[in-house]
Amino acid sequence: MNIFGLFEKRVADALGRMAEAGQIPSGLNVSRVVVEPPRDPSHGHLATNAAMVLAKEARMNPRALADLLVADLREDPRVTKVEVAGPGFINMTLAPEVFHEVVRAAIGDTGGFGRSGQGAGRPVNVEFVSANPTGPMHVGHGRGAVFGDALAALLDFAGYAVTREYYINDAGAQVDVLARSAFLRYREALGQEIGAIPDGLYPGDYLKPVGERLAREHGEALLGQSEDLWLPVVRQVAIDAMMDMIREDLAALDIHHDVFFSEKSLQQDNGGEVARTIEGLRARDLVYMGRLPPPKGQKDDDWEDREQLLFRATAFGDEVDRPLLKSDGSFTYFASDIAYHRSKFERGFPTMIDVWGADHGGYVKRMQAAVKAVTDGQGDLDVKLCQLVKLLRGGEPVKMSKRAGDFVTLREVVDEVGRDAVRFMMLYRKNDATLDFDLAKVVEQSKDNPVFYVQYARARCASVLRQAAEAFPGATFSADRLVRADLALLSDEAEADLIQRIAQFPRLVEAAAEAHEPHRVAFYLYDLASSFHSLWNKGKDLPQLRFVNQTNEDSTHARLALVHALKGVLDAGLSILGVTAPDEMR
Repeated sequence: MNIFGLFEKRVADALGRMAEAGQIPSGLNVSRVVVEPPRDPSHGHLATNAAMVLAKEARMNPRALADLLVADLREDPRVTKVEVAGPGFINMTLAPEVFHEVVRAAIGDTGGFGRSGQGAGRPVNVEFVSANPTGPMHVGHGRGAVFGDALAALLDFAGYAVTREYYINDAGAQVDVLARSAFLRYREALGQEIGAIPDGLYPGDYLKPVGERLAREHGEALLGQSEDLWLPVVRQVAIDAMMDMIREDLAALDIHHDVFFSEKSLQQDNGGEVARTIEGLRARDLVYMGRLPPPKGQKDDDWEDREQLLFRATAFGDEVDRPLLKSDGSFTYFASDIAYHRSKFERGFPTMIDVWGADHGGYVKRMQAAVKAVTDGQGDLDVKLCQLVKLLRGGEPVKMSKRAGDFVTLREVVDEVGRDAVRFMMLYRKNDATLDFDLAKVVEQSKDNPVFYVQYARARCASVLRQAAEAFPGATFSADRLVRADLALLSDEAEADLIQRIAQFPRLVEAAAEAHEPHRVAFYLYDLASSFHSLWNKGKDLPQLRFVNQTNEDSTHARLALVHALKGVLDAGLSILGVTAPDEMR
């Protein structure tokens, strides 16, 4: 039950009646009309901007239009107070019974309260992580992984058909470096002295098992071969091993992709899909031979002072046109990325979301330009950038990992603080803000630790239900019974505040899904938990507010109904974030 959606329809119906009565012009564009919580809770439960956004089109004064709308809304028995504020905003106060219905809906729709048909089953491709298969994942990769997985879960909850995808960068120079690094470990596994790892190769110990595997499978046979013979063999073994490691790291966070797409597959058969994509652009006069000016004040690895094949990116909103071929005739990364996104569109995904690291910010406009070009404007690409993670312990920077050689691995962090702490805290900041992740603070049992605070609220819900069963042997506290509780007994201000926060969840889901911002769910859950803990503490001083009252079974049923509804919302929100909903905390 989404009271905001219900009253958006109510406002739209009122506007329709006003048009039929000739009070306002017919056919007004109501797409920008919203119903939302007022900024100041003292102004009521709902606010609408209808008069403000329609006044110009209706050729009316906003206050005059608002007065007409208020007159209609006053006839609604669910509305106890409605008034115009400021230049034309309309505030509404709802009858308590409306919120009682919200509680009953949350109880009766176990696990489904807040689910939305917003997406209407439309397909969405969420590509995230896509770390180069050259080693274990670091905490920066982990932030993108958690963000992408939670965004996919949020979109699924909002009614979209979501595919989680990982793009394996297995065709570039970095995997050749990986192969040479693994070959060095292969020689080491055969007993050769390799000395210090040369600059430019990967130094981490994680490649030792790859070298040992190569030694087992090939003995000394690769030693006598030239690089052009052993390189493809070692490269494939190394890539497979790295992807197995990455999948294991992701599984530790309960992250699983539906599709692993190989970059190399795009370039098979003399260029394959990349060549065909370029030819398709050529046929539409979207590529040409030209020269690029040097970049202004910033490094651009794609720039070369020569005549080269360029994509007309500026025709689609980019600052400069972009090269598609390197000087040696091989494809640029950008050319492969264009073909890859064309593949997504052809596989049935007009809506694409890419989750990238912040260091790829300069790549966004060109990729969005490319998507517009290869989909003839029918595809949409939203790129979400995840900023850096600063790993701390008690406020001090954490030292590098011996296993990885030059960074702390994601798996080390998960093993130390647990999956729930990693997932929740990675989402408790907006993705484009730098995150300080303190290994000591995220395991504290205090209000200052958001994941503990929210999980503790969920555990308290379960504890209340257990206490009620013990206090009233033989009594029934099932969902079927609780929906019939007398919710008028929930009359305290703190109870009303908690119910109103529960009522906001369906709208929160839709707004977060539309904005592609799963952090909103984490923020909401913290505020929801705070309201619950405040009510709990208030009950310590006021026995009549305690959830279990052995002298009043009706009061207990009403408050257990509220707890049951809250528990369902916490379960749903934590599920979106991929965080455990515990029955008890130890």
